[in-house]
Amino acid sequence: MSKGIVYLVGAGPGDPKLITVRGMELLSRSDVIVYDRLASPRLLRKLKPGAEKIYVGKLPDRHTMKQEEINQLLVDLALQGKTVTRLKGGDPTIFGRVGEEAGLLAEHDIPFEIVPGITSAIAVPAYAGMPVTHRDHASSFSVITGHESPDKLDQVIDWDKVTNATGTLLFLMGVAKIGHISGQLIKHGRPQETPVALVRWGTRPEQQTLTGTLGDIAEKVEAAGFMPPAVIIVGEVVKQREMLQWYERKPLFGCRVLVTRSRDQASTLSDLIEEMGGEPCEYPVIETRACPDDSLSAVMEAAPSYDWMFFTSVNGVEYFFHQLAEAGYDIRRFHRARIAAVGPKTRDALQARGLQAETLPGSFQAEGMLEHLAPLLLPGQRALFVRGALARDTLLQDFEQRGMEADTLTVYDTLLPEQQDEYALECIREGRVQAITFTSSSTVTNLLEMLRRAGEHDPLRLLIGCEIACIGPITARTAREAGLEPTVLSQEATMESLAAALAERMALRRLEQQTDRPLTI
Repeated sequence: MSKGIVYLVGAGPGDPKLITVRGMELLSRSDVIVYDRLASPRLLRKLKPGAEKIYVGKLPDRHTMKQEEINQLLVDLALQGKTVTRLKGGDPTIFGRVGEEAGLLAEHDIPFEIVPGITSAIAVPAYAGMPVTHRDHASSFSVITGHESPDKLDQVIDWDKVTNATGTLLFLMGVAKIGHISGQLIKHGRPQETPVALVRWGTRPEQQTLTGTLGDIAEKVEAAGFMPPAVIIVGEVVKQREMLQWYERKPLFGCRVLVTRSRDQASTLSDLIEEMGGEPCEYPVIETRACPDDSLSAVMEAAPSYDWMFFTSVNGVEYFFHQLAEAGYDIRRFHRARIAAVGPKTRDALQARGLQAETLPGSFQAEGMLEHLAPLLLPGQRALFVRGALARDTLLQDFEQRGMEADTLTVYDTLLPEQQDEYALECIREGRVQAITFTSSSTVTNLLEMLRRAGEHDPLRLLIGCEIACIGPITARTAREAGLEPTVLSQEATMESLAAALAERMALRRLEQQTDRPLTI
């Protein structure tokens, strides 16, 4: 059996989008991913189907696997002929022990590649508004380990030289030793008034920043119960934070948002949440599958007789044209029909195929569309509704009441996913979700059912305190009937409107916390 190859990849400081292009490329093609806790779990969604995941992470109070065992694991996997990515937080060459892992691979003549990552030493201060160099304050910086015991720190760090060697000092993994570190720096020449900052879980929604001076930072850390992991920044650049903090000022900073849309439709909303500083936590509770309708041939036979074609969703458009192509039918058979779409995204999907839909009303709801088109809907006309299996019959009933003939073509079904997203489920159970978005009634009912299937007998209990964001009044009504009180309602049935409404609500929530009294928009 030929040997495999091992890629020693830096995952970056926490924000999954800070991984390098090369690192992401390797994730998507590796057979095995060996990872630790400082690598974002969201990166593991980029793996190819069937890839094996092995967790070897370390916690402050325990090691899941000793370093020597990790080294040997990489060798064993490669000797099995596998392509392996060893995913490490930050940059693997900065206190990442990559030299030990690569060294054993080299001893066994196993090919490997070291892929640098963005180190937390520079990224975390940047996300907290503190560039590690500044023309007026620091022309150099040092990166120093703070992880060792005080006795060992004094052995590996020459405090007399390090203290004033560079303008900015960056200590990684040193929260528990902050008293010793600050004491040594003062002892060897740094003024007690020197600014200090600690940034915990930098680049993530949980990011917390604590500032002080060398003289009082240890006391502040203890009083705040400030815990690792964190980067310690010592120097005048800390003063830049007041003016330059940008990440924490984003409208959704600190907000982890549960996105319940199907995996292939979640990207637009997830991107909007990220742009606003939040973390989208994707927990797909619906899957769509083709649902071939036996009436397709009859519909195509009657195609020239239709006066209207109504598409109620983007999925309806996608599955309809896929089925037409598979069966070899031509859309031009509907040459008499005028086309109408429910929602701007559905309209866009039709326009992408060269079809112009009727102008939409401002509400983008099916009922609003009907009201808007009422003058054009005449008795005796014939309409075709292309829809999903769970679509409501409201429009059909109204058409029949108008003396029109309404046919349906069901092209897809909406089902519960078979697999749970373990990271999202963990966030829900641990109370690390601040908001939940619902884009249809089925996402409401399916979320609760998914949680029941995961063993939660009272799923509503897990969602107490979360902002409930709904894309329209019908979805909001379903949420309310299920026991969830909507706190966010988008003005239009678009992802952009939903994200904007959520950002407005979170801004209000922050004001409520500051003033300690409820406010209304």
